[in-house]
Amino acid sequence: MSPSNHYDVIIIGTGAGGGTLAHALAPSGKRILLLERGDFVPRERENWDPRAAITEGRYHAKDTWYDKGGRAFQPGTHYNVGGNTKFYGASLWRLRAEDFGELKHHGGISPAWPISYDEMEPWYALAEQLYCVHGDRGADPTEPPATGPYPYPAMSFEPRLQRLYDDLIRVGHKPFHGPVGVQIDEQNPRTSACIRCAACDGFPCLVNAKADADLRCVRPAIARENVTLLTHALVTRLETAPSGREVTKVVVTRDGEPEQYSADFVVVSGGAINSAVLLLRSANEQHPDGLANGSGLVGRHYMCHNNSMLVALSKEKNDTRFQKNFALNDFYFGEDGFPYPMGCIQMMGHAHPEVLGEGAPKTTPRKILELMATHGMPFWLISEDLPDPENRVALGPKGEVRLLYRDNNLEGHKRLHRKLKGLLAEIGCEE
Repeated sequence: MSPSNHYDVIIIGTGAGGGTLAHALAPSGKRILLLERGDFVPRERENWDPRAAITEGRYHAKDTWYDKGGRAFQPGTHYNVGGNTKFYGASLWRLRAEDFGELKHHGGISPAWPISYDEMEPWYALAEQLYCVHGDRGADPTEPPATGPYPYPAMSFEPRLQRLYDDLIRVGHKPFHGPVGVQIDEQNPRTSACIRCAACDGFPCLVNAKADADLRCVRPAIARENVTLLTHALVTRLETAPSGREVTKVVVTRDGEPEQYSADFVVVSGGAINSAVLLLRSANEQHPDGLANGSGLVGRHYMCHNNSMLVALSKEKNDTRFQKNFALNDFYFGEDGFPYPMGCIQMMGHAHPEVLGEGAPKTTPRKILELMATHGMPFWLISEDLPDPENRVALGPKGEVRLLYRDNNLEGHKRLHRKLKGLLAEIGCEE
């Protein structure tokens, strides 16, 4: 292997993990190689086109994966510089302090982390600064301790969302401005990068105002001479020394041609699924079940939350463009009579008919979707699932990706649904 192909550090993946790490290491002067299987998301009119971005999946990965029943599906992930952060709704939350310890759920135990919230707090503060987080420290009743305020003031509610906030306060609840990572200056809208559009959650930002790993981390890193980014670089395998104790080659397919690289440190940061897939596909004589898999745990205990959407219809039109800054955590840890975590209530991004159509039954008439888009209040409910060892990422007989998953710990999520429906009925909205 050519000496020019050896680096101090190779980082596989440029999303939230890999991109942030590259940003942190870049000032060290170490020779760093970033490997990204995709390319930069093009800046084009389709960035903000709901049909192109959502219905047609213009930017989605073209992979085919298989579920526990062997049924093929196209994953909703993205292969590009910045990873899924190019398409996220810019909600950037700290875990609660209790989340780092053992938590009893209705469906079982969520085990403790090997680190504490106090150890993570300084790094949360740095990450909030890096990703331009706007919020209102102390407004969330479940918020963990922090050493200082959010770097930027909370993003204001638009009129319809403000009335929802006021209505929930009136009936005794504690909604708040959720933390969002957007580059907005509401005091100077003429020069603000963010224009508060209706195409943030699920869309790439055409005006480069979303705080994603590409804009905030990768581009500043590759501006340095010591950091190199290779796009269209699919890492297919990690090869080890005969002892099996160190990675000696990173095998890449780039534009259809094989390439090899090496480094003193190799960081696998391809996301929960593709990182496991790479390690499993790198099995060799010393590691017959995959690299780092002597325990058999690589790919196991896969978690993806219990997520659902609830759209409430209001007699009043909802003209809100940016809704991801609204949240309610009153039932995060349960309620009287149910001492188990239930989860977080947030708003979705702007309710385009195309977005709603992705979650609604396929037979839902277009007119109903349009009514939901104009008069709907779209809520996103998130509850914790549990680390079941049978929920796992695996390889099929031909090396295909299999995502074996079954729902668990659903009682808290069902109760969260019922609580939200009751609150909405009390303030005059209907599901």
